[in-house]
Amino acid sequence: MGCAGSAQTYSEMGKSEKSLKAALLIQRWYRRYQARLETRRRCTWSIFQSIEYAGEQDQLKLYNFFNDMMSTVGNSNDYTKYMVSEPVNTNDGTGSQPVDCVAQDNQIFGHMSVEEEYRGPHVTFPLTIDTVQGMINGFKAGHLLHRKYVLQILSECMKVLKTMPNISQASTTFAKQITVCGDLHGSIDDLFVIFYKNGLPSPENPYVFNGDYVDRGQHSVEIALILFAFVIVYPEVVYLNRGNHEDYIMNLRYGFLKEVQMKYGMSDLMPLIVHMFQEVFAWLPLATVIDGKIVVVHGGISDQTDLTRLNNLPRHKYTSILKPPLKEDADESMDVSDQVDVVEWRQILDALWSDPRTQDGCQPNAFRGGGSYFGPDVTRKVLAKHGLDLLIRSHECKPNGFEFTHDDKVLTVFSASNYYEVGSNRGAYVRIGVDHKPHCVQFVSSEHHQKLSIGQSGINLEKEPLWAKHRVSLVEGSALRDLKDKVISHKTQLRESFLEYDTEKSGHITAVQWASTMEKVLGLAIPWHTLRPRLVRCNEDGSLVEYDTCLTGDLVYGGEEGGRPANDGPGITETLYRNRNALETIFRMMDKDHSGSISLDEFEDACGILSKHIGSTISKQTVRDMATSMDINKDGQIDFNEFLEAFRLVDPQSQAMTDMTTTVDNGSVT
Repeated sequence: MGCAGSAQTYSEMGKSEKSLKAALLIQRWYRRYQARLETRRRCTWSIFQSIEYAGEQDQLKLYNFFNDMMSTVGNSNDYTKYMVSEPVNTNDGTGSQPVDCVAQDNQIFGHMSVEEEYRGPHVTFPLTIDTVQGMINGFKAGHLLHRKYVLQILSECMKVLKTMPNISQASTTFAKQITVCGDLHGSIDDLFVIFYKNGLPSPENPYVFNGDYVDRGQHSVEIALILFAFVIVYPEVVYLNRGNHEDYIMNLRYGFLKEVQMKYGMSDLMPLIVHMFQEVFAWLPLATVIDGKIVVVHGGISDQTDLTRLNNLPRHKYTSILKPPLKEDADESMDVSDQVDVVEWRQILDALWSDPRTQDGCQPNAFRGGGSYFGPDVTRKVLAKHGLDLLIRSHECKPNGFEFTHDDKVLTVFSASNYYEVGSNRGAYVRIGVDHKPHCVQFVSSEHHQKLSIGQSGINLEKEPLWAKHRVSLVEGSALRDLKDKVISHKTQLRESFLEYDTEKSGHITAVQWASTMEKVLGLAIPWHTLRPRLVRCNEDGSLVEYDTCLTGDLVYGGEEGGRPANDGPGITETLYRNRNALETIFRMMDKDHSGSISLDEFEDACGILSKHIGSTISKQTVRDMATSMDINKDGQIDFNEFLEAFRLVDPQSQAMTDMTTTVDNGSVT
């Protein structure tokens, strides 16, 4: 009975009691609110990352086509001595291409002049820190570096890199500290923020840049040139590691080659610039060890990693990690595993492509399609074997710019902020002192930073902050748009799969069936059940979904609305959109001189590769007829729009390539 009288109404509470209860309610509400935001953020992150890694898987699937093309394409034209199609000469001691550009500096640069109308930064040799500062200021002003200076910096940098071992040895003895930066991916504003906050590289301020300087962003060329220039000026205190994107096959798809073509495509030296970048990338060291205690490598390790072997392999032969060099006695009749040194190849592949995971053990990295997943036990084993305490790696975007895993034995650092979308993530860099304890510094870049000069005070990294909910909403909206694009580009396949469950054509299937179908068709392992209310209409209890509602919307590609009726197979625009990345990559591969157009000779070479793959012969006359038909404006060249227009004639989902070849040879397609 006493208990019944203990209840107290709100009106009977004292002022302090009311305040305390209100505070508890607000705290409970805020925790739930934060939990909901975190759930949305994690779902958003899962979408971005899954789509990104699916793209890398697609790139690796194109490997065989690229491999044959680069090995088979003829070299009859003079410009091919600068092309990726020329195989690396593995029989000499330098690993150089048949044309040694470094040895011919005077011949290449001596006749080159800088036009009077050029307004960009000027470069003189030997390079000084003032010259590099002038380059930075010129890039901030939006100027391009003259092609002569680009080639000179690449040439001088390659000379320096050739003297360096595969694994660089850095020290904190003199400067008492060192800074490690992760992926930049062409985001020059992030590099400027790092230099503002942490200072320019110098003997008193050494740096390790851990790969992936290029691709995706718009200023990969400028970032690479700045870093290469610092290596030339301070080779003893600026360390560059190679990332998986310092690779010409990756550059074909992810934008660096396109950027070089846009910025220097009007010059007849553009093919040489491309070649020189490839050479420098191949000579980049693979890892850096700090004071014998911390190893810095782009991707990670595996249970087969041996730093001694990694330090002794011929890194310059791996112009592309996806196309390992063949053994001297390799023969086409051999299995692929017998044509290459697989053990050696795996050392460099794991170093540049691997990711840590929470479970013990080591297994192939199926998510990316290359490298390994390594667990805490693998980390402990490899570190102990080499007397190391910490592994610093990059390769993965993290919401806060960094992340500790494996009992703080692995530190991931990523230096490109706003990587997926404005507000999606912070960037970070790591400062390490003589005590070898990492101190992570976060930042967020904006257009405001590009206008700041190094050393300028008063910077406010979040001058116009976004409220947490608004920021999450913006990033979430961008992720859902990307996901919706992927859904629409596969809507025919999805509808067919949905109908396998909906035999009565009611328009409804269970939520479990919907989620499993989405994951299977799109190949994305994301929280479909959590995302379901945002993507598809459900009944009241959420057990059934109206699957057609997730397939609504039209794609716009090249200014044309796509989509034939569902019963007529995939629409033309749907097919184009789904294959657009592969098509652009193949186009750039065919375009050997990087002119932006495919010549008749280039088209014939590519058709020879295609003929080999499909096991059918295409006559030269047929190839010429095809090229003439594709050349809509009859200028003797096939540009990318004409290439896409020709692709519209073929539906790879409903017509086998061999059938297409037979039809063409019969003369029924003109």
